[in-house]
Amino acid sequence: MTALTRNEARPHAGGGLDVFYPILPDSGWIERLVPLGIGTVQLRLKDRSAAEIRRQIAVSLEVCRAHGCQLIVNDYWREALELGADYIHLGQEDLVAADVAAIKSAGARLGISTHDPAELELALAAGPDYIALGPIYETRLKAMKWAPQGLERLGAWKARIGALPLVAIGGLTPPRADGVLAAGADSLAVITDFMTADDPADRLRTWLAWAAKKRSGTAD
Repeated sequence: MTALTRNEARPHAGGGLDVFYPILPDSGWIERLVPLGIGTVQLRLKDRSAAEIRRQIAVSLEVCRAHGCQLIVNDYWREALELGADYIHLGQEDLVAADVAAIKSAGARLGISTHDPAELELALAAGPDYIALGPIYETRLKAMKWAPQGLERLGAWKARIGALPLVAIGGLTPPRADGVLAAGADSLAVITDFMTADDPADRLRTWLAWAAKKRSGTAD
């Protein structure tokens, strides 16, 4: 896949994050699950060679464009910009090293992870397009150095950032989803709940049905 112009590569440039989006570990999962109707997806690659990172992002972008899905690339902002990703997501350590001005001038949208008030202020100073807070609840996927944030802090984050979209992550399940939105989240990013399910695709369909109701305003 060759690099595309920004308009060609970002068909959803005018759209925001979906109310729900999954975080997936590689392009194989994106090929498997995006066709189910996902509107936004985050690619979180770990421990890959430079060539493999480019290949994974390129394949993921191709799949997402074919299915009208926005792609968020975690961490690898240079490759994401070159290949035309819709969003780039940075953790606090990656934020320090990233060229935020280059990201903005290229037209990509920027999301930043936060875990405490100091990190939130650093993130806001970068002028992001969304802020993520986590873990909201205890998560089983990996050990976290942060205690669960809880719904009260989620509400405090939303009060601080105002109209800027707030993404909740960590320990989210369908029964908890409505409460997380009510507390202040605009979007829910999920990985453990469906990746650890006996049938990840079936569990993802549960999330997609919930998101469809939220988008349409349909009551449960």
